[in-house]
Amino acid sequence: MPQQPEKENVLSRRLNKVLETRIENDQDTLEALKELSTFYKENTLQARRNLRSQIEKRSLEINENFLAEFHEVKEAFDAVYNDIADMSQSLQDMTTRLQNAKKQTKHLLEQTNTFEEELSKNETQQKVVAAFIDKFILTPEELIALHGSKQKRDTSITSEIFVALDRVQKIHNDCKVLMQSGHQTLALDVMEQMTLHQETALERLYRWTQNHCRNVDNVDLTDLVTQAMARLQQRPVLFKYVIDEYCISRRAVLVGEFIDALTRGGPSGNPAPIEMRAHDPHVYVTDILVWLNKAIPIERQNLHLLVKLCNKEVPDVMQQLNDALSSICEGICHPLKIRVEKILNASTQATVLYAVTNLIRYYKKSIGKVTEGGLLATTLAELQEKSEQTFLLALQQQVNNALVRVEMPPRDLSPTPAIIHLLAVLRDMLSTASMSEGREMDMGKIVHTIMEPLLRAINEQASRLPPTDMAVYMLNCMYSMYTCLSLYEFMDERLERLQAQSDAQIDTLTSEQASSLVANLNLGPIYTILQDHSHGPLSGIPGMEPSNLRNFLGKLDSLITTPDMALLPQINLLLSSKHKKAVQKRAFDVLLAIYKQLYEGVYDPSNLYENPQNILSRTPEDLLNMLSK
Repeated sequence: MPQQPEKENVLSRRLNKVLETRIENDQDTLEALKELSTFYKENTLQARRNLRSQIEKRSLEINENFLAEFHEVKEAFDAVYNDIADMSQSLQDMTTRLQNAKKQTKHLLEQTNTFEEELSKNETQQKVVAAFIDKFILTPEELIALHGSKQKRDTSITSEIFVALDRVQKIHNDCKVLMQSGHQTLALDVMEQMTLHQETALERLYRWTQNHCRNVDNVDLTDLVTQAMARLQQRPVLFKYVIDEYCISRRAVLVGEFIDALTRGGPSGNPAPIEMRAHDPHVYVTDILVWLNKAIPIERQNLHLLVKLCNKEVPDVMQQLNDALSSICEGICHPLKIRVEKILNASTQATVLYAVTNLIRYYKKSIGKVTEGGLLATTLAELQEKSEQTFLLALQQQVNNALVRVEMPPRDLSPTPAIIHLLAVLRDMLSTASMSEGREMDMGKIVHTIMEPLLRAINEQASRLPPTDMAVYMLNCMYSMYTCLSLYEFMDERLERLQAQSDAQIDTLTSEQASSLVANLNLGPIYTILQDHSHGPLSGIPGMEPSNLRNFLGKLDSLITTPDMALLPQINLLLSSKHKKAVQKRAFDVLLAIYKQLYEGVYDPSNLYENPQNILSRTPEDLLNMLSK
């Protein structure tokens, strides 16, 4: 009995579970009911009793249908299996045959792989060889450009040879890299081969350039010749030989042109031959030197055009070019020297010779800026030295000819015509020399050549005159010379010497003039008494009495009124008013000194003069002021 309640509880829970179940949410139940509806048509008692059997029968039909369908599938799978088994057997047979064939062809495959590896290696080597040939071997065209054709080895040079030489140089430089990579033997062989090609090409260039260097002014050849010279600079010996050949050629051409300019002139006689103006030394020498001054720069321009592509920074290149230009100019030295020396030997006028000297000096400097050293510079230096010597000798001869006869000075004591002429020559010479290159030295030599004989002649002329006339004549000549020299520079020393000599003559004139004044004023005895103080008071000495002093004062008044009347006649012949005033002033200074001494003696009480102001009313200062007017 106690188990009854427990069963009721279980049933109750199940019933509650069924009641709580919501069929619309149970998909399986819905599907089952849906399927049940297909064959469970009526809900009768009989139908409910047969439901189980019908469901089992329905399940059995379904399983039978499934079994029938699966049987067909199984038969299909069996057929597929049989096909796969046949294929597997075929594959196994093929594999067996392949393995047998592989065993049979293994040796052939090994040989094939070996051949393929060798073929790949050969292809790589072929590419390396092709690259090496392209990099380090010259092409036939380049070899022909370097060596010329076999049929005609000395064919004309073209620009291709320079391209080939650049290639040779590049290969030579690349060999250095090849040598560093470990291929010393190969690199040395290639370098040796390139060196032979280069030497052969340069030798060929040298022969061609040597034949054509004389045509440097030919536009068609200029570019090739200049490029060839740039290449030959790598070989200094060949470069020098070409320059020497060029110098020989141009020297002959320059000499021919110089001789033609002298004797034939220009085309159709314009300009005229220089020799036609040989009668005028100045124009003749000018034309010669002007021609040289134009021709030599052209030769220098052509020479530098020849080497315009060369490296001028290489040591001694510029000196070599200067030596070459000097060598070109050597041919004209002999005809130039002969003609200029002929002019120097034939000309006698100093002015013409000095003009020629200045021309040579100027163009020597001008040409020296274009070419330094060499025979031409030496020739011009010798011609300059000889022209200077010839000029000085001619000038000295001209001075000697002018002074060959000692003339007596004119009555007015002015310089003689010969002296005036020589001073005019000196003035002209100095005017020309002041514009020359070596003016200081030239002016010194000219002045010395003219002035020294002139001073000797003046002294000789003056020595035949009385002292006063001699002093005036000397002063007039000195004044003329001083006036001439004072116009030019570098004459300070000579002017000082002339001034010293003039001062000496002024002293002489002053002494003569002072003596004349003392004599005219009867101051001689008075001055003698004033110098002797051993006779007691002056008023008691004969000649010093007031009446005699008044006589002196009368003459002094006349002098003050007309001071020029007291001068010596020769003083008025002085050309320089400065000299005249200097002599007058110095003579009056002597007079004032005596008058001052007399004035002090008269006013000295110890000399016992009564009323001295009535004797000498003028003070020395008053007299000075009167004489200075």
